[in-house]
Amino acid sequence: MDVDERMELILRYPTEEVLTVDELRELLLTGHKLNHYIGFEISGFIHIGTGIVSMAKVVDLQKAGIRTQVFLADIHSWLNNKLGGDLDTIRRVAVTYYIETFKKIIEILGGDPGMTRFILGSELYSKNDEYWLLLLDITRYLTLSQVKHSLTILGRKMGESIPLAYLVYPPLQIADIFALAAHLPHGGIDQRRAHILARHVAGKIKLFPMEVGGKRIKPVAIHHRLIPALNITSKPSGREELSEIKMSKSVPQSAIFVHDAPEEVRRKIYGAYCPPRETEYNPVLELLRLSAFRERRKAPLVIKRPPQYGGDIDVWSYEELEALYRDGRIHPADLKAAAAEELIKLLEPVYEFFQGPGASLLREMNNIAVTR
Repeated sequence: MDVDERMELILRYPTEEVLTVDELRELLLTGHKLNHYIGFEISGFIHIGTGIVSMAKVVDLQKAGIRTQVFLADIHSWLNNKLGGDLDTIRRVAVTYYIETFKKIIEILGGDPGMTRFILGSELYSKNDEYWLLLLDITRYLTLSQVKHSLTILGRKMGESIPLAYLVYPPLQIADIFALAAHLPHGGIDQRRAHILARHVAGKIKLFPMEVGGKRIKPVAIHHRLIPALNITSKPSGREELSEIKMSKSVPQSAIFVHDAPEEVRRKIYGAYCPPRETEYNPVLELLRLSAFRERRKAPLVIKRPPQYGGDIDVWSYEELEALYRDGRIHPADLKAAAAEELIKLLEPVYEFFQGPGASLLREMNNIAVTR
């Protein structure tokens, strides 16, 4: 596979941004075996943003010849008081439910689960003096203002009352990138501020310098799109607010979980925000883009419409779908029906997994959710 083909895989949907595209091409041209990393808090059921969107890009990177790494951030989750702040529960969920779910999704998306390394945060940190020296070294090159600015909007709004643990979080994220030699850190577009700080300190840190061909480099950050919440009520004014309108597992009706039954998927999508002709931050359009148009179609997507409104319409590309919807030629109800069926089709193997071999994992997660 040549560099152009590898670039196409890395840059295709759901990639939103690469910092920077030119640096990515330069890295690929070196022929160096590159490492990727994406980190996840352990905080409950996995929805399609975490599961399908993130893993779709992991699969793309695998196919592009990149070593993929999924980081299970148990210590970060504990700092953020996830799952009641019970570290034992967080670790158990990480190495069972999270790993097995991610492996199944990688498989159904055409990747190889065995080719992705899964790392538990506390295992990386255990008896690793150099990691903690790296973390302290990183803090020498960051200001309090920079760290606070990299937090979620919630953290920034808390002002002086912000827990000190929140401020430890961004330097930990940065240290993880260098400790894992992750040339290509990856996350949702809401992670870009932490990645920018990693690029900022890359030329200054003394431990774990990131080098390719004897030359020190900055990590090249890959950011994927966020799926808007199904119950979105207002549009963000810019990137600053994107994290506030994304699907959230803490608001179940805003999200579709990878284990949701077909009837639940339909119910949630039929009730989703989807104003006529509105294409920006429309979660239903985004679901169709993810489920029906990420791969090149061998047959058109058929949008079923009543005969009195022109009958069924064949759609070959997402761009065509968006234009038809913007022009009012597709009704929101018909768009929702198509999105529900396409997403159900995509999620069917995951749903079947949780009805069969993964049923015990789901039962345990339900028990944890009940007791928290």
